[in-house]
Amino acid sequence: MALSRTSDQIGRVLDGRYRLVAPIGSGASATVFLADDVRLRRRVAIKVLHPNLAADEQFLRRFQAEAQAAAALNDPNVMAVYDWGRDEVPYLVTEYLGGGSLRGVLDHGDRLSLSQALLVGLQTTRGLEYAHARGIVHRDIKPANLLFGDDERLRIGDFGLARALAEAGWTEPSGTVLGTVRYASPEQAKGERVGARSDVYSLGLTLIEVISGDLPFAGDTPLATLMARIDTQVELDRDIYGPLASVLERACRPNPDDRPEAGELAISFMAAAESLPRPEPLVLPGALGDVTDDAELAVDLTRISGDAGDSTAMPGAGLDGGVAAAEGGADRLAPLSPRRQRRADKRQARADRRADRRGGRRRRWPWAVAAVVLAVLLGVGGVFAANALRTPVYEVEDYTGLFESDVAALVADYGWDIQIDYDRETGSVVDSVLRQDPPPGTELEEGSSSVLTLYLSRGNALVDLPGDLEGTPRDEAVSRIEAANLTVGAESAEHDEEIPEGHVIRVSHENPLAEEDPVDLVISAGPAPRALPDVPVSSTYDDLANILESMGLVPERTTASSETIAEGFVIRLDPTSGTEVPRGSTVQVVVSSGLPMVTVPDVSGLTESSAGEQLEEAGLVVGGRDGPARRLVRGTDPEAGESVRQGTTVDIITR
Repeated sequence: MALSRTSDQIGRVLDGRYRLVAPIGSGASATVFLADDVRLRRRVAIKVLHPNLAADEQFLRRFQAEAQAAAALNDPNVMAVYDWGRDEVPYLVTEYLGGGSLRGVLDHGDRLSLSQALLVGLQTTRGLEYAHARGIVHRDIKPANLLFGDDERLRIGDFGLARALAEAGWTEPSGTVLGTVRYASPEQAKGERVGARSDVYSLGLTLIEVISGDLPFAGDTPLATLMARIDTQVELDRDIYGPLASVLERACRPNPDDRPEAGELAISFMAAAESLPRPEPLVLPGALGDVTDDAELAVDLTRISGDAGDSTAMPGAGLDGGVAAAEGGADRLAPLSPRRQRRADKRQARADRRADRRGGRRRRWPWAVAAVVLAVLLGVGGVFAANALRTPVYEVEDYTGLFESDVAALVADYGWDIQIDYDRETGSVVDSVLRQDPPPGTELEEGSSSVLTLYLSRGNALVDLPGDLEGTPRDEAVSRIEAANLTVGAESAEHDEEIPEGHVIRVSHENPLAEEDPVDLVISAGPAPRALPDVPVSSTYDDLANILESMGLVPERTTASSETIAEGFVIRLDPTSGTEVPRGSTVQVVVSSGLPMVTVPDVSGLTESSAGEQLEEAGLVVGGRDGPARRLVRGTDPEAGESVRQGTTVDIITR
């Protein structure tokens, strides 16, 4: 949304809550409006970002995260962030600072004295020190981001936005990356990691400019500006910058490790203040340019004539309409409530002070009014005087759905004592107002003697967890949980020796348990598998059977011959040792039956030597000879064809 088209936006209501009233300023990435928060009935500033950013989902996620981080900052010198949203384009809601920016001071041709610049630097370093301690770096310190409230206190604006835009790849019209080149640190120029001391460097350049009107290293092009300050030390004229020269030179050292942190820079400013006079008040330009005073808008921006969603509901929604109302005279405006009258008086007092500082004659009409009121009180009876001094009474509105801070802001001028109690209601937002005492429409006197009790939500109504879920089938447990208006959370599985597979072992949840809260379930995966044990040396069947039975397994004996394991001892398990099997599985215990059986070969008709060779090849041992030597073999003992153990001795019988 370009600034040239902002007139079309005046009166528009973002997300049914924020009514755009008047443009404040515009840049390459956003347009800033004065707006009316119709829910809390207060004046705010709305930074509406460029429409092209609305299509960048990665930027929107970063923008939300940075907005939340900025909203968590709570420091007198940091601009408050109230809200963010996305109504066709992303926007950021901040406090409205009516004094304008330091950029506005420079654009009016003003320069700051050394004392004024020191005060600006001191307030900025305090805000930076607070943010840096929380891990937040600004990245875009410049005069346009140093703003003033009507109280003339400086606030740092746009925390987090520079980082979100930089990570979105957003560029200025010239093509340079966001993070204004004129005030960028050397590490930003080199594309290196940016830390807290980058903000210190940018602040140093800003203060140099507001004192002298000149900016060091300002080249003809953005690139020339960036390259000129890399590895180059700023040198300042002591006749111009006085005791601030050395302070600002330290802040602008090219190596970030050589610069002071924000807190150290603040100490240097305070030390330099000892040799400087007290600063004169700044002449602030105002956030709305020529329309600098709230009174010149001539419309109570917190009043709502119709539905918040109707962009035509508020009279004088546009800037032209507001000025026209002012020229029409006060008799055309609705009478102000006591609360709003006090606000108008405060605004008038601030306008008078600004007029004084600009050399104008201070308006005296408040004193004349006060004199008239005093004369009336002295000239009338006691009844009329008592009525005039009676404590104001205000009507209690409906605060249901608001937060405690919202209500506190709405009734801040009433001085009521707000007390907090808690209750639960299903579907309510945590910490929002459920009900109040006294109810809407009741009148309360101003002051702390009037008590407004707010009942805030602790969340959904409490419920009891169904009993005896342990041991029930998973589907049955889920049905009972959902019937109790709870939800099933995470599910996990564990082995259990007692609870059957698919049944609930246990449940877990946060206390107290409220409707729609999650209940986590641990489901049984059945008994854990058993890893078969190793077979100890010289183990018998009974030894292994006892071990297996203790593991919940069923042993079964089988035999096999073995040349190495003696008869009666266990050879192996089947399945083999180390294998995992379910509980109750049958395991074969293989027991040795001794050496294998062999058949005695028929060696009849062979010579004695040939017969011996065949017997040995069969695994038998050749014994003695029965008969004369050097005769053919007639038979053996045991006889041919008989089954005997391997290694059995066989005698040879000759003819």
